[in-house]
Amino acid sequence: MTIDQRLKDLGIVLPPGTAPAANYANAVRTGNLLFISGKGPLPENGVLPRGRLGREFSVEQGYRFARSAGLDVLAVMHAELGSLERVVRIVEVQGFVNAEPDFEEHAKVLNGCSDLMVEVFGERGLHARSVFGATSLRGALPIILRAVVEFSRDG
Repeated sequence: MTIDQRLKDLGIVLPPGTAPAANYANAVRTGNLLFISGKGPLPENGVLPRGRLGREFSVEQGYRFARSAGLDVLAVMHAELGSLERVVRIVEVQGFVNAEPDFEEHAKVLNGCSDLMVEVFGERGLHARSVFGATSLRGALPIILRAVVEFSRDG
């Protein structure tokens, strides 16, 4: 099954990838690796979520935000590679969670992105990952993700 078919079966329509928030590239290629810059959740009803996990947002909402940011990561991959079929492996995902000091469910939040990558790419989507609590993130976003992807040079 192709990745496009899998996306269709999952009911996923990729958004256009968001532009960088400052003077940097959305992604950088070196060799057969693609390094994707930090991506936050997409707007919901035209509004970006702002706030902290454990205060304004629940773990379930954080999971949804991580999945949403993962969709933006996929959109950037697609834009950079021309096709998600070129993805050999999701190598690594890092998550930064804007959370209250006593919040301890960072891993459950980042599962939103990890689950998405495995749903889309199967075994190729299983990745190494790290998740960090942050006292603040740009724009008061609840989560920011970055990723490293191995891709085939064919295509």
